[in-house]
Amino acid sequence: MIEGLDADLEDTDAVREHRDEVVEQVRQHAGQAARELARLRGGDYGRESFRTDGGEWTLKYEAGDIEFLRFEGQAGVDVYVVSTQQPPEPEPLATAMAHYADFVASFNDYVRGLDGVLDDVPTEFPAVEAGESVVEARDAIVARIRGAANEMAATLYRVENTEYGSFAAPVDGTRWELKRDADRVSYVRVGGEGGVYLVSQYGAPSARDVRAYAEDFGDFVAAFNEDVADLGADLDDVSL
Repeated sequence: MIEGLDADLEDTDAVREHRDEVVEQVRQHAGQAARELARLRGGDYGRESFRTDGGEWTLKYEAGDIEFLRFEGQAGVDVYVVSTQQPPEPEPLATAMAHYADFVASFNDYVRGLDGVLDDVPTEFPAVEAGESVVEARDAIVARIRGAANEMAATLYRVENTEYGSFAAPVDGTRWELKRDADRVSYVRVGGEGGVYLVSQYGAPSARDVRAYAEDFGDFVAAFNEDVADLGADLDDVSL
């Protein structure tokens, strides 16, 4: 018989249970620090490192809850006291826990260091311009553009005799397009796909876009009129 095969093996249940109890207590306690850190940072995700005499602790949180607590000791110990992966080994855990109080003290010093940081921040600000006059001016210009575009759409509807259609022309090298649904304009777009919609079914353009392109709309209308006139001339040349 091989020597030692009849010897009893030590049961690890007690050690594992004690380890798991320690980890769970740290998870709950450090979890409070993680939640406070998330509240201070104003976000759900982040991390912060805290240096102590025994080494460096890193606390990471996700969705406002602790993701991991890592201890990197000066003696070469590197252990995740709390993590979403496997639990730590008992010996490194014991080494880390000998310095846990220092981590808590460092965290508290960090929080105390923020006391008064907002004391001199002003809470009175200049009045904000309402912008109503700008909106009214923009809407008035867009309404005139829409009215002219509807007239163009109605002309296209009569000339083309189709439910849907479009007209496009370059203005100073930039493509302008009017798209219609029957005799009503669907949109007027400047710059092709991904461009600026001066008229659309969804919302008004920005005041800056109106200022940039409204003046050129007249050239677009002129190009449309020229196209319609050319079509009429072509039809006049038809003889039966």
